[in-house]
Amino acid sequence: MLQRLVEDYEYTEILDYAATCQDECEQLAYIAAFTVSAYATTTNRTGKPFNPLLGETYECDRMDDYGWRCLAEQVSHHPPVAALHCESKNWTCWQEFSMTSKFRGKYVQVNPLGGVYVQFPNSGRRYSWRKVTTTVNNIIVGKLWVDQHGEMEIRGSQAAEGHKCILNFIPYSYFSRDVQRSVKGVVMNKDNEVKWVVRGTWDMKIEIAPVLKTSGSVSSPTYTTGEFKLAWRRRPAPPDSDKSYNFTTLACQLNEEEEGVAPTDSRLRPDQRLMEQGDWDESNKEKLRLEEKQRTERRRREAEAEEAAAEGRPYPAYEPMWFKREKEEGSEEYVHVFKNTYWEAKAAQNFEG
Repeated sequence: MLQRLVEDYEYTEILDYAATCQDECEQLAYIAAFTVSAYATTTNRTGKPFNPLLGETYECDRMDDYGWRCLAEQVSHHPPVAALHCESKNWTCWQEFSMTSKFRGKYVQVNPLGGVYVQFPNSGRRYSWRKVTTTVNNIIVGKLWVDQHGEMEIRGSQAAEGHKCILNFIPYSYFSRDVQRSVKGVVMNKDNEVKWVVRGTWDMKIEIAPVLKTSGSVSSPTYTTGEFKLAWRRRPAPPDSDKSYNFTTLACQLNEEEEGVAPTDSRLRPDQRLMEQGDWDESNKEKLRLEEKQRTERRRREAEAEEAAAEGRPYPAYEPMWFKREKEEGSEEYVHVFKNTYWEAKAAQNFEG
């Protein structure tokens, strides 16, 4: 699951370009394209990933070729919460991921919780958003297929305060005349004037265009735009990707073994490695052992917490190794933020914190 979150950064060249934009609204239009790009592979990736263990980590250092590096950590077991921090020379992006799910008979709805944030240090602009709802259809009978739908609001803060983008992921409809998997949106300035429009599909491409003139009523405006330009296009799948779980090139590379990573890294999980070697029975046994070990540890902490409460003394909450929980700026919400100690620890090969 931690590796799956890192796949959100497959198209970071969009953020690289956004960092060069002088105009906040144009920058927001490119950020909108980046948020959509994270859904590109969900059309044919219906497999459920491994649930991370508490304290499990995953690192990906692509500074040499892509110009970014990131670390993810499972910071809570109940409820399950993962935190991720990705940094580049010109931008920093972080997110906290949890979810709720609802079984509706023929389909399952997954509602992501937690926010995603990106900051451009050179301009002092910062933006945040929440992911939309994912629906997995034909759970019981038929071929599984995925739909993304709902409204996403990308809000600017700090030097971008007041700017926002509203994106609508149009739900699939058998009777709709619209292109399926459609995304439509607008970018507004501080005065709520629409300055850019966004259009495309979440599985293929996003185009953006500046608004030259707005006419019509407030409830049904018409926008005269300049020429549309391509902000994102999905890269072709690697040859024979259908034989490799429809992984992209980056997704395949994420699972390559690497020396010097933390002992808690996902790639060192014995159940995952056994499965990759085709030893399904042993993999399942090891998975059950690890999960039972985690449940035993959770019961131990709960018992100690109850004992401490009965005695009227405080009991320390679990603390992640590489993230800390802080109040989000300009909000009443709390989010896990990176301590900025992991890469030094890796260089020293000392992961004791």
